[in-house]
Amino acid sequence: MMDLLYVELKRTWIQFIRYPAEVIAGLIITTSVFYGLFLSARYMAGPSFAFGDRLDAVVVGYVLWTLNLYIINDIAIGLQSEAQTGTLEQVFLSPFGAPRVFLARAVASLALRFTLIVGVVLLLMGISGSRLSFPITLLLPLLSLVMAGYGFAFMMGACALVFKRVQQILGVFQFLLLFLLAAPLEESTGIMQGLRFLLPMIPSTGLLRDLMARNIGLDWLTYGLALLNGIAYLALGLLIFRWAERTAKRRGSLSGY
Repeated sequence: MMDLLYVELKRTWIQFIRYPAEVIAGLIITTSVFYGLFLSARYMAGPSFAFGDRLDAVVVGYVLWTLNLYIINDIAIGLQSEAQTGTLEQVFLSPFGAPRVFLARAVASLALRFTLIVGVVLLLMGISGSRLSFPITLLLPLLSLVMAGYGFAFMMGACALVFKRVQQILGVFQFLLLFLLAAPLEESTGIMQGLRFLLPMIPSTGLLRDLMARNIGLDWLTYGLALLNGIAYLALGLLIFRWAERTAKRRGSLSGY
């Protein structure tokens, strides 16, 4: 497994240095979209309005949304690309198995994506004046967030295996994900206070907002529920991906496009 991870890290790095313009363009577009939204919100609120820690919370939500888009699109778009280039069957004939190969690719890609996310965070803090905290404990809810994100990545990958084209599904899901991660559901009351623990990535997002934007310490009980949330969605995503793999093989449509 370590050999597979090393090879995928090398592959990801080679693709990055051969096609740097795409990565840089994505970084610029991500920052520009937030800056446009920030200017629009400040204009509508008026010059005398103070955002306070809400700005920090919005920045955290936007950054986490960007990170999860990278994670979710990696597997689904990668599957579509493999199908178009005719190399998808080679991946499924690997002795490691397709889920392990795509998981290794996702982890290798995540190492590069984290570097880009750090750049996005620094740029957003510079243009908005936000001041975020970075305690070491943020790594714990970040891990549970990434696990749930990969669960959804495998679900989208399953759709790509069965339906081949998933651009529209990904587009709709991106807006839904933006609502889930940007809205401070951890401050909700009533039934939503308990329901949020069943929604993907929401408990982890609330913890990260508390740590980075509100300077509140880590709530270990909430973190335990967030970790269970991440494990559950990752396991569900792998199960659905396995089902989609068997379905595509039974239909004989694995290499079709």
